[in-house]
Amino acid sequence: MASHIILPPEDADENHHQEEEEEREELGHNDAPLEQPPKAALPFSATCVRISRDSYPNLRALRNASSVSLADAAYVKISEGDYGYVLDDVPHFTDYVPDIPTYPNPLQDHPAYSTVKQYFVDEDDTVPQKVVVQKNSRRGVHFRRAGPRQRVYFGPDEVKACIVTCGGLCPGLNTVIRELVCGLSHMYNVNNIYGIQNGYKGFYSSNYLPLTPKSVNDIHKRGGTVLGTSRGGHDTKKIVDNIQDRGINQVYIIGGDGTQKGAYEIFKEIRKRGLKVSVAGVPKTIDNDIAIIDKSFGFDTAVEEAQRAIDSAHVEACSAENGIGLVKLMGRYSGFIAMYATLASRDVDCCLIPESPFYMDGEGGLLQYIESRLKENKHMVIVVAEGAGQDLIAKSIATSDQQDASGNKLLLDIGLWLTHKIKDYFKSKKMEMTIKYIDPTYMIRAIPSNASDNVYCTLLAHSAIHGAMAGYSFTVGMVNGRHTFIPFYRVTSTRNKVKVTDRMWARLLSSTNQPSFLSQKDIDEASEADRLANRPPLPTGASHRVASSFEQSASSTSNGEI
Repeated sequence: MASHIILPPEDADENHHQEEEEEREELGHNDAPLEQPPKAALPFSATCVRISRDSYPNLRALRNASSVSLADAAYVKISEGDYGYVLDDVPHFTDYVPDIPTYPNPLQDHPAYSTVKQYFVDEDDTVPQKVVVQKNSRRGVHFRRAGPRQRVYFGPDEVKACIVTCGGLCPGLNTVIRELVCGLSHMYNVNNIYGIQNGYKGFYSSNYLPLTPKSVNDIHKRGGTVLGTSRGGHDTKKIVDNIQDRGINQVYIIGGDGTQKGAYEIFKEIRKRGLKVSVAGVPKTIDNDIAIIDKSFGFDTAVEEAQRAIDSAHVEACSAENGIGLVKLMGRYSGFIAMYATLASRDVDCCLIPESPFYMDGEGGLLQYIESRLKENKHMVIVVAEGAGQDLIAKSIATSDQQDASGNKLLLDIGLWLTHKIKDYFKSKKMEMTIKYIDPTYMIRAIPSNASDNVYCTLLAHSAIHGAMAGYSFTVGMVNGRHTFIPFYRVTSTRNKVKVTDRMWARLLSSTNQPSFLSQKDIDEASEADRLANRPPLPTGASHRVASSFEQSASSTSNGEI
């Protein structure tokens, strides 16, 4: 069922099945020549494509990596332009609320902005998903640029905003809350701002907490979240009922990919009811596994704090005969913290992450490598992400598929398991050794954000405010150094992971001098998994230009690979 807000191009090919076959063939050739634009080309906003339930040729692969629904097609907005330009747009009030009034943006009279050359972002400003291109490349997929608009869809007295934090703790949560409150108050003169306590369930199980710039003035100096948080508790109908009953018209949701999926469901219900309510998601994950964006807030702080644990492990290892320091860091599915902390430390001899399989026994195995390193250096430091080696643990001990309230599988402690395996190995070798296991997980999650993350949190909060005031619903994030409005389905359809076939992982292997533990089969499987996981829902029902642009952008690395 096509979206009523997206129209098919006038020159659409009536023979859809034949065109689809041609598009699939073309996707196998990234060096396809550019199409020449028509002589009288329309601006990109004038040419839209139809997104239907048949627009997901890669649905099986997407479902393996995420939970993309066919129903998402009704909320996808794709616009085409010249030379392979594609805008993956976000929903707006005008898509479903008729005759809605607008107001001049109060920032034009704000003294702090009096020296700014350009007050407002141009409506046609967009940010490319891929910035490294060749001379014959298509322009590729773009996202709408974040920032203040000349016209807004709320008057200051009309706004009734709420803020909620969900999921696990992360450095920077209080900073985002503070800047949302202060930004709404100081930039847009908003007075009615409320905090939702203890996650999604707080919408319908507790009173809203009034927030003012004074009440949040110094909360950025503390870790955790002043609003409280929880996993689960998402009941879309109850939440939207309370939003409607209380007259809330701006909802700011801070949380990870599961939380953003919840935000997407809330938006869909709001749109179904025709409510004038903006939903702005601020992605939060200490693991840095949110797709599309350069990085998530709190990540820099986590890497910096992880150094303290690695330093301690190094001191312990150096102070004992055949000493081993083992540090377990966050990273359920993605090993970014472990990888970056290892690269920053230079004291680590081996880094193990979920994306890179390893084996314990036999020639070239981890235990043999540990033995050779101890004989050479007399000490060793190992960093392991919490999600690494889960398949090995499952083979050696009985496991169950228990899940937490967010639906994440409960992991077994890879640090303890490795500790026992290493001890047993050296006992069988009658070789003296000492191992110290350090798990700083909860210490890292609970600290305040550092200076870099504080600035980043401020920019994310301000971008979210500008977008909500302008009538958009979206997830905010930085793409290639620019803040953008990203469709919910793009950040929830897949997960960002370390690519073991990229140069950053090669740099780590070069730094630690550890073996890769990967066979050629592992490398081929990793490359194919990356290709499938990075491919967004593909609107092939429109034209091969859109399909090629999506394919090209999907081949880029989303986390700043250089």
